[in-house]
Amino acid sequence: MQPSIGKYRWTICGLVFFATTINYLDRSVISLLKSTLSKEFTWNETDYANIVVAFQLCYAAGLLGAGRLIDKLGTKIGYGLATALWSVAAIAHAAATSTFGFFVARGALGITEAGNFPAAIKTVAEWFPKKERALATGIFNSGANIGAILAPLTVPFIVVIWGWQWAFILTGLTGFIWLILWLLVYEVPGKHKKLSQAEYEYIHSDEDESSSTGNSNSIKLSWAQLLGYRQTWAFAVGKFLTDPVWWFYLFWLPDFLEKQYGLTNTQIALPVALAYTMATIGSIVGGWLPMYFIKKGWTVFHARKTAMVIYACCALPVVSAQYLGSINMWLAVLIIGLAMSAHQAWSANIYTTVSDLFPKTAVASVTGIGGMFGALGGILIAKTAGNLFDYYKADGHIETGYLIMFLVCSVAYVIAWIIMQLLVPKMKRIVA
Repeated sequence: MQPSIGKYRWTICGLVFFATTINYLDRSVISLLKSTLSKEFTWNETDYANIVVAFQLCYAAGLLGAGRLIDKLGTKIGYGLATALWSVAAIAHAAATSTFGFFVARGALGITEAGNFPAAIKTVAEWFPKKERALATGIFNSGANIGAILAPLTVPFIVVIWGWQWAFILTGLTGFIWLILWLLVYEVPGKHKKLSQAEYEYIHSDEDESSSTGNSNSIKLSWAQLLGYRQTWAFAVGKFLTDPVWWFYLFWLPDFLEKQYGLTNTQIALPVALAYTMATIGSIVGGWLPMYFIKKGWTVFHARKTAMVIYACCALPVVSAQYLGSINMWLAVLIIGLAMSAHQAWSANIYTTVSDLFPKTAVASVTGIGGMFGALGGILIAKTAGNLFDYYKADGHIETGYLIMFLVCSVAYVIAWIIMQLLVPKMKRIVA
């Protein structure tokens, strides 16, 4: 009898969730220290945007290389190495004594943190059948929200008690706790000594994968070959258009609350935590919905695309955030939280399309390519936001800048879904 819940595969999912939590905790710290660091180092909006861009540019470059490296090294060594390096880079921020020092530290963090998602998606592809992958991805991807929740609940208080340097040191050290657990617990299913035969067979129960285990799952595809597939470009375009929205929320939500409502330091903690809590729920529900459709007899492809168009529509109301916020601040927080929830639901599914369409040996590489395009889109939105906010701030109407950004965030998913549908209108798995 096939197990509906497997102890080992969900334990592995928990470890990936923990890693993603740490990954986002480390990258979120600087957004909560923006006011403190801006005063200490005399940054304007463009300076802060440039530091964000330094992270994103290195993150983009890192994703391209990290995906390929993890496909070669395997998930155990590749994931462990990436986490160790980004934890060192996170701690190194505490040693920065100038704006240039932050450029270097953010660049190092970007290039090393790039290993998380290619390794995580590859791990899920190795340990879960297709019908469960979106749920598993939604669960581990919710770690991004938990990390972003923990940051406002801890960082402001650490700063008040010990100073901003310790915010980077203490969050960075958590990565080494995870590393010990990962090295002790993780192994691929084929080498896992305690994995039952029943669970192993369930993991490999997908007909289109199991029927070609000796073929598609041993294929070594070059970057040039991968870039020749429309499936790669559908994922890349989808990431390019929608990842920047999340970057915007991650790096500018605390600033929006400060500029629009005058919240500072620990006052920001509760509204930011609420928005990310909603995003956590969205990530898990977003992974569950296509699984529900599949159990109802829908094809994987149809279930995935239908779920994604629903989530795209749920992002549209964020354009009204400022209007609702003029009535009550918490209405703005709730509508932004809904949009963030929609993003995480979308993200759980767009990532899963890679393992739906490509052999497992290419999953990390394709994830890295798409992630690189997403990070490049993040660079574009960071530069745009920084220049836009400086312009409207000087004009005395910074709220106009935020209105434009919320409009962009609202329509990005619908546009991305349409383009992806045009590129890959039918399910076609790469088998050669």
